[in-house]
Amino acid sequence: MKIYVDADGCPVVREAVKIAKEYDIGVIVVKNYAHEFIDPYATTVSVDISRDSADFYIVNRVKKGDIVVTQDYGLAAMCLSKEAIPINQNGLVYNEDNMDILLNFRHLHQELRRQKKYYNKAKKREKEANKKFEDSLRSLIGELLNRA
Repeated sequence: MKIYVDADGCPVVREAVKIAKEYDIGVIVVKNYAHEFIDPYATTVSVDISRDSADFYIVNRVKKGDIVVTQDYGLAAMCLSKEAIPINQNGLVYNEDNMDILLNFRHLHQELRRQKKYYNKAKKREKEANKKFEDSLRSLIGELLNRA
């Protein structure tokens, strides 16, 4: 088992690395070269700044049972097809049951933005969200280790 982190715009990179270290699990942080990240425990991979470079790097290497930290529904869907387990920055574990509705919402919001009818002002992230992510990731790892 490895943990891949889609680090471009991810607010929980350090938390994911910290938890990977606790469980002695390899962690690969994939970022474009415009982002800075250094941690001696993590393997850091810099990819091209073009759209979806980090996503394609991850999906081409992820294996069954790996964990992928991402907020990208498209990457999460591709990881599910490879039997990896995607989780978002808020601790939501993506699965076959919730993926269709999430992809439909993404499509709907894209259409509304194109029509200039939808504007989403992101709220400031609260510390409780990081705690929820950490709890969910630990729970997921525990579940996977118990299965093995």
